[in-house]
Amino acid sequence: MSLRSGLKLAAVALAASTLFAACSSAAPATSTSGTASAPAAGMKKIGVTFPILDQFLQKVADGITAEAKAKGAEVNIVAADEQTDKQLGQVENFISQKVDAIIVIAVDTDAAGPMTQAAETAGIPLVYVNRRPADLPATVPYVGSDSLVSGTLEMTELAKLAGGKGNVVILQGDPANEAAQLRTKGCKDVVAANPGMKVIKEQAGNWKRTEGLDIMENWLQSGDQIDVVCANNDEMALGAIEAIKKAGKLDSIFVGGVDATADALASMKAGELEVTVFQDAKGQGAGGVDAALKLAAKETVPAYVDVPYVLVTKDNLAEFEGK
Repeated sequence: MSLRSGLKLAAVALAASTLFAACSSAAPATSTSGTASAPAAGMKKIGVTFPILDQFLQKVADGITAEAKAKGAEVNIVAADEQTDKQLGQVENFISQKVDAIIVIAVDTDAAGPMTQAAETAGIPLVYVNRRPADLPATVPYVGSDSLVSGTLEMTELAKLAGGKGNVVILQGDPANEAAQLRTKGCKDVVAANPGMKVIKEQAGNWKRTEGLDIMENWLQSGDQIDVVCANNDEMALGAIEAIKKAGKLDSIFVGGVDATADALASMKAGELEVTVFQDAKGQGAGGVDAALKLAAKETVPAYVDVPYVLVTKDNLAEFEGK
């Protein structure tokens, strides 16, 4: 009997005896705007650059657009096709257009320095959202969530489901991104705290479902025992699930992700994905606009504006549908 099957049967037996009943398939990048036609006199203009507009980041863009409309601001949203130099060029274009503020979701958090310097030199307020560059000046806020928390929440629940035992594999996002680094650390920290568990493989799937699928297929073909998949996001987790289903091992491997996307919640409903972590994409987008407008008005904004993560399991997934 597999580890996962045995644990599930034990859980059912316990319930009966006691009556006791927690950076995404890539879509084409598009540009959107919070308002149509020319902005009204006095309307603040915000330039926004994304790395790409995938399923999750499109929600961040929706939050930005909605909040800008509510606050009477104009936003111009562009995507950099995952190219660092293109994103820098977009920031420089916003500066030449004399926007009132700039919001950046960085392609590479380790290469954000030139964008920060360009905006500061031009005297234009800058806000980073969702992906946090290192060593930001105190005058440049980050609006988002603590990525270490998401990895910790995810792996803690996976460890609980696996009974604190088994071999763990980690699907990383882009290793250059702070989110991938910290989510991976959170996963490893929890594994280290469970003597019966160990990480046997880790590889970058760059946030993509197709790469998660390919990597998982290779891992399964290696013949190594795999009990838990801790993925840095839902897209890679869903790719891994496809590979696991093809191999006929869905009942023996626990899979978790992060973001609580619509596809992830559907997979959870179908009994495939075990765990995800809700990241409030629209809340991050709205928070970014709020911070940008405050800075443009010469108001003070904290260096870190936290938008908390929430663990999602089968027990509470209905609360997150449609968010």
